[in-house]
Amino acid sequence: MLVALLPWALFLAFIVGMLALDLGVFHRNAHEVSRREALAWSAAWIGLAIVFNAGVYLVRGPEAGLEWTTGYLVEKTLSIDNVFVILLIFSAFAVPGAYQHRVLFWGIAGALVMRAVLIAAAGLLLGALHFVIYVFGAFLIYTGIKFLREQEHTPDLEQNRVVRTARRLFRTTEGYEGQRFFVRRRGLLYATPLFLVLLLIESTDLVFAVDSIPAIYAITDDPFIVFTSNIFAILGLRSLYFVLAGYLAGLAYLKPALAAILIFVGTKMLILDFYKVPALASLGVIATILAVAIAASLLVARRRAVEPGTAASAAVSGGS
Repeated sequence: MLVALLPWALFLAFIVGMLALDLGVFHRNAHEVSRREALAWSAAWIGLAIVFNAGVYLVRGPEAGLEWTTGYLVEKTLSIDNVFVILLIFSAFAVPGAYQHRVLFWGIAGALVMRAVLIAAAGLLLGALHFVIYVFGAFLIYTGIKFLREQEHTPDLEQNRVVRTARRLFRTTEGYEGQRFFVRRRGLLYATPLFLVLLLIESTDLVFAVDSIPAIYAITDDPFIVFTSNIFAILGLRSLYFVLAGYLAGLAYLKPALAAILIFVGTKMLILDFYKVPALASLGVIATILAVAIAASLLVARRRAVEPGTAASAAVSGGS
C-alpha cells in the first residue's frame, strides 16, 4: 500500500514545492510578467513535463509513456481555449498587468483541487458504471459539434451569474486595492474586483474541466497518468497565457482543431468495447490535427497581411 502511494506523495510534494517557489520567490513582489519571463517559465514547465514523461516510459513502459504523452497533448491543447477566456476576463475588468500573475496563480491552485476531485469522481463512475463511458463519449462529440456551430460573441461578464451572486454575498470596492482580494474598511470586510476576476477564472476552468477530463479518460484509465498529465498541462497555463495572449487571435483554425480533437476522443470512447485505438495512433491523429490547424492559420494570416487594403499591405506599399 505504501509503495503504491509513494509516487502520488512524491508528485504532490513536487507540485507544492514548485508552487511555493513560484509565488514565494520568483513572484513575491507584484510585477508585470514580460514575454521573455513567460517564455522561460513555459520552457521550464514543458521541460519538466518531458522529464516526467521520460520517467513514465522507463518505469511503466512504452504504452503508458505514449498514453501520458497523448493525454498531456490533449489537455495542453484544450487549455489553449481557456487562454482566450482569461484574456477576455482580464480585458473586461481592466486587470493591471502587475496583478494578473497573482490571480492566475490562485486560479491554477484552485483548479488543481477541482481537477483532482473531478478526476477521482469520473474514475469512480467509470469503474462502477461502465455505461458512463458512452455518456462521456457522446458528450464530447456533442461539445465538439457545438464548438463548430457556435458563433463568436463577447459575453457581458458583468451580468455573469457568478459575478452577480458574488456581488450579492460580498460588499465590493469600486476599484482595485493593490493585489489584495479582500480589504477591511471601518471594520467591515470588502471584496475587491480582483476577487471577482478570480471567481470567474475558477468557474470557467470548471466548465473546461468537464470537457477535458472525459477526453483524457478516452486515452487511458490509469488514474496516475490521468492526474499527472492533466496537472502538468494546467501548471503551464499561466505562462502559456502570457506567451500566447498576443498571438491567439491569429489562429483562425484553432476552434475547428479543438472540435475535431473532442469528436475524435469521443468516438474513441464510444467504440472502446469493440476496438481500442492504439496509443501511438491516437497521438498521431491529434498531432496531425494540431499541425494542420496551425499551418492553415499561419497561411491565412500571411495572405491577409498582404491583401490590398490591409494595414500590413499599406505599410509595405508605403515603405516601397
